[in-house]
Amino acid sequence: MSSESLKSESHSMKFVYNFHKQMREKNLNLIYEGAFTQEITKAVLTMAERKMDEIHEEPNVKKKVFNIMVECLQNICKHGSESGTNEGKSEGISWGIIMVGQQDNSYFVTTGNYINNNSVEGLKSKLLEINTLDKEGLKELYKLIIKTVDLSPKGGAGLGLVDIARKSGTKLEYDFEKINDFYSFYSLLIRIPRIIE
Repeated sequence: MSSESLKSESHSMKFVYNFHKQMREKNLNLIYEGAFTQEITKAVLTMAERKMDEIHEEPNVKKKVFNIMVECLQNICKHGSESGTNEGKSEGISWGIIMVGQQDNSYFVTTGNYINNNSVEGLKSKLLEINTLDKEGLKELYKLIIKTVDLSPKGGAGLGLVDIARKSGTKLEYDFEKINDFYSFYSLLIRIPRIIE
């Protein structure tokens, strides 16, 4: 094996350790990046549940984190696009990332996935609207969507996001990074306090 190959291999091994170290330092309990299918979402949820069982998390906190993860994963499966470049990716399968961790006295769930650029403005306005509402306002918006919108199998109308905001009790943090003329990368961060009111 050449010295260049050895250097490259050594660099890869250091990357693994540094990545592991960063996960520990940032209290990341779970990271998954790749294709999102129903089977994979079930596996991710099972791993997150086991992790919270290991640290003997309160059942009501665990339930809240679990329910928010379900909504987030469904959003990626239903509304995400394929890779922003489609290089080596399977058509029709959503690609993205989910991270779950702890910070201070709360959990956080962060997701990222590709969406079509023509969906960005509509999604941004839904997120802005949701973040202006208090607990009662979110409850009313949820009821209004259920009553007035004919939901397709893909959902829509922001119902999942409203539900996430209601369950977390916190403002949704988000970002859109334009990748090319067709796709943007949509990131969403939800903080879930461990103290349940």
